Amino acid sequence: MSYIILDLEWNASYSTRLHGFVNEIIEFGAVKLDESYQIVDTFSAMVKPKIGKRLNGTVKKLTGISLAELKSKGVGFLTAAQRFSEFLGDGTLMTWGTSDIHALLENFSYYTGDYHIPFLTTYCDLQEFCMKALDRFDEGNQMGLGACAELLELSFSEEEQHRAYADAYLSQKCLLALSDRMPLESLVLRADEEAFYERMTFKNYFITDLNSPEINKRDLRFRCDKCGKPVRRMKKWKLHNKNFSAEFRCKNCGRAFIGRVSFKRKYDGVRVNKRILEIIPKDKKKKEAPKEQAAATAS
Repeated sequence: MSYIILDLEWNASYSTRLHGFVNEIIEFGAVKLDESYQIVDTFSAMVKPKIGKRLNGTVKKLTGISLAELKSKGVGFLTAAQRFSEFLGDGTLMTWGTSDIHALLENFSYYTGDYHIPFLTTYCDLQEFCMKALDRFDEGNQMGLGACAELLELSFSEEEQHRAYADAYLSQKCLLALSDRMPLESLVLRADEEAFYERMTFKNYFITDLNSPEINKRDLRFRCDKCGKPVRRMKKWKLHNKNFSAEFRCKNCGRAFIGRVSFKRKYDGVRVNKRILEIIPKDKKKKEAPKEQAAATAS
């Protein structure tokens, strides 16, 4: 069994054929790992742009890649993909988050008319693995690769970040540091089945209708964060920025707070995010306002 960590760099290129932007891949970088997650081989390939005529300024600044370098050293996307396919073999593909998979889908769709990735059989989201291993999994607040490395106190060069091969190396360090926390196999997906593509192409959305049958009414209930007793909703629900909010009060201890909840529909179900917010009295707001204004003037 081998594992291949892939990282891609891409450029937002405008397609006159599609009349829209495409995340055009400009670099492949990967490391191959053995069963102990040690690096046994590496892969790198630059891709000569075909869609875009120029590189986005942010991309040039972050990656240090120039258009001249891509034209002189790059190969066509399908050639780079074929070479990577040979490097991958029957190994399990891993990426940090699913954005690289989405870019592959988009590029295969553009160049072949079919978004299926022909060399993909098994896949694992390394970002999800690391967040769960750290017990920090939160779909609403994804952890970046650099943040994970810093949390694990791993050394890495800021200058080398945002290059495909460097990010692949750093991903391997994070995986190795967390490999004893939980089994990686529990997150490996079969990627040669249509269900995988349905999952990857599913467009997540927030549910903003309280009468939706997808909302479990029990998720609208709150408990007091002070005494743990059930609380009573005092005012009607209000929708703001895709969050439902209402005022609650505890009959047991008198605690009052704002309960906030959101419902995000994902491929495999509805994700519920609940929070309790303090109620700031109006007179306190008035007292704090002059202080904030004075501080702003002083600065």
